[in-house]
Amino acid sequence: MDFEFSAEVKTLQEKVKAFMDEFIYPNEAIFFEQIDANRKNGNAWIPTAIVEESKAKAKERGLWNLWRPKAHGGTLSNLDYATLCEIMGRVFWAPEVFNCSAPDTGNMETILRYGTDEQIKTWAEPLLSGDIRSAFLMTEPAVASSDATNIQCRIEKSGDHYVINGRKWWSSGAGDPRCKILIVMGKTDPDGADRHKQQSMILVPADTAGVKVERALTVFGYDDAPHGHMEVSLTNVKVPASNILLGEGRGFEIAQGRLGPGRIHHCMRIIGQAERALEIMCKRLKERVAFGKPVAEQSVWHERIAESRIMIEQARLLTLKAAYMMDTVGNKEARAEIAMIKVIAPNMAQTIIDWAIQAHGGGGVCQDFPLAWMYAWNRSLRLADGPDEVHRSQVARLELKKYS
Repeated sequence: MDFEFSAEVKTLQEKVKAFMDEFIYPNEAIFFEQIDANRKNGNAWIPTAIVEESKAKAKERGLWNLWRPKAHGGTLSNLDYATLCEIMGRVFWAPEVFNCSAPDTGNMETILRYGTDEQIKTWAEPLLSGDIRSAFLMTEPAVASSDATNIQCRIEKSGDHYVINGRKWWSSGAGDPRCKILIVMGKTDPDGADRHKQQSMILVPADTAGVKVERALTVFGYDDAPHGHMEVSLTNVKVPASNILLGEGRGFEIAQGRLGPGRIHHCMRIIGQAERALEIMCKRLKERVAFGKPVAEQSVWHERIAESRIMIEQARLLTLKAAYMMDTVGNKEARAEIAMIKVIAPNMAQTIIDWAIQAHGGGGVCQDFPLAWMYAWNRSLRLADGPDEVHRSQVARLELKKYS
């Protein structure tokens, strides 16, 4: 593996770092102030002015759609982009500024890879320009969605249309007034012999009759405004048959193709947050005095700082290896590494953020520092894109297969 990056990538790394220093870190408090103002005015889901203003600046500096795969007009490999994800991920709302946030990146890539020319023109191009946003509706409240074959949402053919009925939740961004398109996963052939070919994905305009955002879900009490995570009902939702992606029975296949790059992005953003938590922790420990000496001089913190550095480096190297393998041998050959990083990265970050909270005492769990929010966000990512147990099971099966 060669982790020596090109001059282009090194330049982008410095540009993104400089942008974060100039426009993101100084405006963290303003971001939350604007959310609070929107919430008091009765609509927490209105986009914040600071993010929209920053988007214009990112476009001006050529820092837009950095995620875009080479096969669809981009210039960066998965490995290249992974390093930029880490930098952007240090502040949870920063990726949106660069049009590099979930679920839009996954949805754009899905439509670019599997959509027709008309679907790309109608939906992917406005997403790429940042004119609209999107949501991905897969997880359901009534079944264990860690097994995607459990999905109960029905997509039934009716003449030259499909009719959709079901209930989804954790539909991130579905409450955003700019959300114009939903990618919905459901069953077109619930009785099919192959459980992995029962599902399909279909494009549903968000304003279609029968689509209803039922409520916003909280994460450890946070509403995650203005993005949010919604529960959505679909009642006799009727869309043209041409809205199906790739064809009936291809939903599981599309999901696997969609989630591989997204897991790299998530894990590198998590590593960025872990780095920032360690940085904040070290500064705090050097500032505080307890029992007659700086807290940083107490041996328990030496252990935690050292262990944090070791865990971050391990997680980063394995994530970069997974990205490198995706670039060189493909997603299928990298599936064990992708599963491993999805376990390692959020668990690593959760431990380090918890130590950082401990170093801050009461301050660590209040709004004066980003640690409490980081902890909640990272804990939820041990469930997003599949829980730890599913990924560990896959790694174990692949390992045992070597000895068949």
